[in-house]
Amino acid sequence: MTLNLCVLTPNRIVWDSEVKEILSTNSGQIGVLPNHAPIATSVDIGILRIRLNDQWLTMALMGGFARIGNNEITVLVNDAERKVVTMITRSSANSEIAEAALSKS
Repeated sequence: MTLNLCVLTPNRIVWDSEVKEILSTNSGQIGVLPNHAPIATSVDIGILRIRLNDQWLTMALMGGFARIGNNEITVLVNDAERKVVTMITRSSANSEIAEAALSKS
């Protein structure tokens, strides 16, 4: 069973597809699985993790609100970006590689 996730900004639809699970709220991370109890929550500035099958994707969210119910998740945010998170992830990985190389010398 899957969830339908829709991430919206005032200017565009960032994501509208089925997912297996998501994590993130302003009160801490929660996992949202199919048949989750209905809730409405605020969304803080931070990272949203999305699970598609066995792969996790990340998205930077710039604050807003989320509504969960009937296996549908609607996230309304000021802005959202997937490319920024990819760059941060790559930068972090490169930093770890550089630190490991420095510690060996």
